[in-house]
Amino acid sequence: MTLWSRKARLRRVKQDRTARGSVRAGVVVALTLALTVSPAVPASADPSPVPPVPATQEPRPAEPRPAEPRTAEPRPAEPRVVEPSPAAPSPAAPSPAAPSQADQPAPGPSAAVRVTRLKWYTDRRVALWVFSPAMNTEIQVQLLLARDWWSRPNAKFPQLYTLDGLRAQDDQNGWIINTDIESFYRDKNVNVVLPVGGESSFYTDWKQPDRGKNYQWETFLMRELPLILEGQWRSTDVRGVQGLSMGGTAAMMLAVRTPGFFRFAASYSGILQLTSYGMPQAIQFALRDGGGYDAMKMFGEPSDPAWAEHDPYVLADRLRGTSLYISSGNGVIGPHDRPSDIPLLATNYSGVGLEALSRTTSQQFATKLAKAGIPAQAVYRPSGTHTWPYWEFEMKQSWPQIASALGLSGDRVACRYGAAFKNAKQLRSLGGCLTPQYPVPGGHAQDFRNGRLFTGPKGPKVVAGAIGGAYVPEFHRLGLPTSDELTSRDGKVKFNTFERGRIDWTPAGGARVFGR
Repeated sequence: MTLWSRKARLRRVKQDRTARGSVRAGVVVALTLALTVSPAVPASADPSPVPPVPATQEPRPAEPRPAEPRTAEPRPAEPRVVEPSPAAPSPAAPSPAAPSQADQPAPGPSAAVRVTRLKWYTDRRVALWVFSPAMNTEIQVQLLLARDWWSRPNAKFPQLYTLDGLRAQDDQNGWIINTDIESFYRDKNVNVVLPVGGESSFYTDWKQPDRGKNYQWETFLMRELPLILEGQWRSTDVRGVQGLSMGGTAAMMLAVRTPGFFRFAASYSGILQLTSYGMPQAIQFALRDGGGYDAMKMFGEPSDPAWAEHDPYVLADRLRGTSLYISSGNGVIGPHDRPSDIPLLATNYSGVGLEALSRTTSQQFATKLAKAGIPAQAVYRPSGTHTWPYWEFEMKQSWPQIASALGLSGDRVACRYGAAFKNAKQLRSLGGCLTPQYPVPGGHAQDFRNGRLFTGPKGPKVVAGAIGGAYVPEFHRLGLPTSDELTSRDGKVKFNTFERGRIDWTPAGGARVFGR
């Protein structure tokens, strides 16, 4: 073999590898181009009197974000489970924990929907395991509690469903892993609802089980979960829904299938057509890639009426009266993407194609809304691929419209240091108050951005983070705090002491409660 032929062969091998590495992007982009029937005009009317504006950046949550934005989320270490309780605690004074039910078998399919166990991550973030009769299994749902949850124990709050993407994990919601959602909503009076799981489900009811999962997500979210949120967790029936990618599709899908259930619906890079030429095949490709699922078990063959019965584009006229927010990039490299060797193309090849597909379907969906006289806020970014930093931006950008739709447009933090805490030395590190001072058994408390300040036998003390979460169900047993967070001599353990015990925290073991 000549030198020239060897070089040519190596060049062909390299080209073949590049082609195989980009096949997913090529398929999705080809489908995008096939769907582009005519130029779409964005809907221009804003249903909210307060237009979306850029929000300021908040501190990041305790959970680490990936160093590089990714479509598939990394799995974080699971925090330690605090002793569970089957019912929501009293807001002013957390109830003592009940014996653990974590090892009890799940109830049978005839059992009623109910909370089987709890895990407090912080005093503001709690995970519920809710038994779903429709799916005959426990579903984890995490709540970010409203700002005034503890200070106003008799108040109820609107709720905001926040849906995950195609590669949703079974242990955490992607919004928690990849964005600063906890920090952003900390000063807002809404209960944020974060379902966990549902990989490739589109949060809908499937015709058949697949991969050992009997997906009945629509029934769970629309019929079963509200009984828990409104009956036990002080949520009103004023609801909004937002989601990214698959979750954006599902947000519009759920809104059109039960008009009036949500007052607000947002799609961030969602696919908003399901029955246009080639779309069932594109969905099938995505589900195969996102866990090996079969879209035919979701809605049946492409000719099955179930596809049209779940298509936001087909049913768009049902959204009249719902405040709508639609956004997408266009697949061109943006500020949160890494450039590839190809001009205007990011290294996130699949994210390029998916975002182009989202732009096409979102524009056509918004155009149909506009022709029907249905107001919608349509935001088309001039660049950006299908990845988390853009969805975090849209979450913040859409908040004024969400607040208006949920009756919170006039809600603001209005507090000053309470009389019991105005001379506390810890105020400088607490990041500003969120609530006024309020009573708890034996003393007072006040909520701040970086923790809760309690009165106690040794003066005001701060309880925060995972220790603060472990303290919620143990309040009555432990009493008031007698120290701020301390560090052991070897530097391996963080802990707070209390009147009748202590709580330790380590990175490996999480929070552990020790009573006297």
